[in-house]
Amino acid sequence: MAATHPDDTYGDDATIRRILTELGDTWAVVGLSGNRNRAAYGVAQVLQRFGKRIVPVHPKAETVHGEQGYASLTDIPFDVDVVDVFVNSDLAGAVADEAAAKGARAVWFQLGVVDPEAYERTRTAGLEMVMDRCPAIEIPRLH
Repeated sequence: MAATHPDDTYGDDATIRRILTELGDTWAVVGLSGNRNRAAYGVAQVLQRFGKRIVPVHPKAETVHGEQGYASLTDIPFDVDVVDVFVNSDLAGAVADEAAAKGARAVWFQLGVVDPEAYERTRTAGLEMVMDRCPAIEIPRLH
């Protein structure tokens, strides 16, 4: 299968497929609020359409798409499989570290979210990781 992105350094097809199909269906979406104009809102809808349980993580802790929101990853009282990160690159590394501490199996940095040091830390901690990609673009390609 040909690469789906011109630079697959931070997300080869096999890793993308594993995260989307094998690592679990509970996705914490960091940066997801009730703001319909933000990319996280639409991406979370796509994830739900493909059978993922989304967990909004945002300081406002809003309920979004029928799912209870939490102010931080540490506030979520259950396990999450994947942490999808919609915060800017300067903040994303700390979120990746929290995801590892929470016991997530994978971290996904959205398009435009790039932190090579966080990528290395996360992979060293044993988590799968994709960076600078969008699951809403990738998941339909698998179906």
